[in-house]
Amino acid sequence: MDAHSRGRADEIDPADQWVLNPRTGNYELRLNHSGRESSAPSRTPVRSGSRGESASPRGEVPAQRSHRPAGDGRGQEPPASRPGRRQPKSRRRKALLWTGGVMAFVVVAGSAGAYALYQKLNGNLDTVDVGDAGSKSVAADGPLNILIIGTDKRTGEGNEGYGDKGSTGHADTNILFHVSADRTNATAMSIPRDLITDIPDCTTKQADGSRKVIAGTRNVRFNVSLGQEGRDPGCTMRTVKKITGLSVDHFMMVDFNAVKTLSTAVGGVKVCLDKAVKDPDSHLDLPAGESTVEGEDALAFVRTRHSFGNQSDLDRIKVQQQFIGSMIRQMKSDDTLTDPGKLFKLADAATKALTVDSGIGSIKKLTSLAQELGKIDTKNITFVTLPVKDNPAEPTPVTVVVEPQKAGQLFAMMRSDTSLTEVKKKEQAARTEQAAVLEGSRAEAADIHVDVLNGGDISGAASATVEWLQSEQGVAQATNKANAPAKIDRTTLAYAPNQTDQARALADIMGLPATALKQGASDAEGLQAMVLTLGADFDGAGVPVTGPAKAPEDIQRADADKAVCAK
Repeated sequence: MDAHSRGRADEIDPADQWVLNPRTGNYELRLNHSGRESSAPSRTPVRSGSRGESASPRGEVPAQRSHRPAGDGRGQEPPASRPGRRQPKSRRRKALLWTGGVMAFVVVAGSAGAYALYQKLNGNLDTVDVGDAGSKSVAADGPLNILIIGTDKRTGEGNEGYGDKGSTGHADTNILFHVSADRTNATAMSIPRDLITDIPDCTTKQADGSRKVIAGTRNVRFNVSLGQEGRDPGCTMRTVKKITGLSVDHFMMVDFNAVKTLSTAVGGVKVCLDKAVKDPDSHLDLPAGESTVEGEDALAFVRTRHSFGNQSDLDRIKVQQQFIGSMIRQMKSDDTLTDPGKLFKLADAATKALTVDSGIGSIKKLTSLAQELGKIDTKNITFVTLPVKDNPAEPTPVTVVVEPQKAGQLFAMMRSDTSLTEVKKKEQAARTEQAAVLEGSRAEAADIHVDVLNGGDISGAASATVEWLQSEQGVAQATNKANAPAKIDRTTLAYAPNQTDQARALADIMGLPATALKQGASDAEGLQAMVLTLGADFDGAGVPVTGPAKAPEDIQRADADKAVCAK
């Protein structure tokens, strides 16, 4: 029996397990499959912690919630159980389980979860048109980058005590979720909200459909890339690209309420504390050791700052990463995958919590994305925090700046699609490939014919590179061809088989890795030039594009498959 059929005898659709109880008027979970109705309520999760009541999404009380499936939150049945609205089973059943395995990332800074199966849930989603800041395709070939944003906007009942009272919603918690091209691994990089950076100009779509350019700002906190001056998530996506050199394909955004509703829907999330915590600010009150939190306690856990480490936002990031890792493990567990009621609650809660870009703004598109993300094994998901250091411009630092050497190494790894879980293996493979591709004769610099295009973010890069090649490297037959037809993440050199010696020579001069060389099928004719397209990984003329990826030393990291106690 495979993972897609566990817990469902005779290939029963999850929607068919909800039946109307005529005595209560509610839809309830039927597990006997015999056609008889069951009035037994679903299990109310048990959690440890100091509070006597679990938080209830959208004002529901636990007793009411345990008697009905996740539909529209008003006791209605899931749409697939209504006559005449049956959906194809096999494809949607598989997507539901794939989805369950990656649900956790919608929480706090969620990423990839609860992509519902039924068209009715389309109405739960909020979307934002970010224009060319993101990708129009759902999951194209190659690496995939998703920006997860948790805002400090006070929405939802009981959230008045959290965040900034007057906030329109700033980028409070941020994770860049990088998925490898082969979908075997992922790196989830947290970006501190107090990072001092430059926010570039960004174009936003107004309510009347018009476009407005919001001017960039220098030396400000990262979190004001959203909300301030009317900036939308596309502005945050552009800011991340400016910092990392990685193009962001999509965003997913949640607020405080999502943590409460999703942790409750999954039946609680296991957390561990190195010592007991009773925090007067967040009101977190938990004993040392393992506890299971949901609702208000879950939100308090991820918001607590002054009871962990050195009381900084960086230590809170560690706690949030531990929470998300635990949620992932819960999502992958049989306790979730074989519980139709729990999966329905997750689907409904997650889609109500999500705001996404229009490129993935439908259930169909999100399900396709979930299928891609669901291929990743938990052991191959690594959490890491952007390497930073105290801001030298402040006498008593309260903000941070990028630590250029370590951050540069981490960005290079992500751009070269190297996983932190298999660095040594890929380093050796890169060296082997480099030696094999670049072994052989080289042309003289004067014999190199190359057209240079700019597909990166540095204005005038093609012109500057051609000037450098001609004046300093002796490549007289280099030609500036201005901008490439489209932006690309990584620099490429396209050449014909009979130009291999030229390609090797130019790779030496430019510091190109073997992966950048793209050989065509047929020989070039006459003085046909090679084509060098500079990508987002290009940092300037004379700067090697990349080398074998090397993991930065002493960076904060955690693995999603391992439980860690917060200190």
